[in-house]
Amino acid sequence: MSLLDNIHNYYETLVIESLAKQVKGLDLEQDALIDVICVALNQLTPRYIRYEVDMVYFTTTGEMQELRDKADKAVSSALESVKSGKR
Repeated sequence: MSLLDNIHNYYETLVIESLAKQVKGLDLEQDALIDVICVALNQLTPRYIRYEVDMVYFTTTGEMQELRDKADKAVSSALESVKSGKR
């Protein structure tokens, strides 16, 4: 096991959750969905954590909503880019 196996970017979780909500009813292939995730994550400043619980204890409700809003905006923008072929 590598040291990197113990950390991840919290935005990964938020982007995937946002994508799941935003793609309902859209017919996108898995490759396109992966592209959307990558494009969205590249628009966001990483928030590295070791445990999800760290975010619960050290982030206010307002800050959490701000992170969700940023993820939603990044996913929306990434969806438009991928659908229009501007990757």
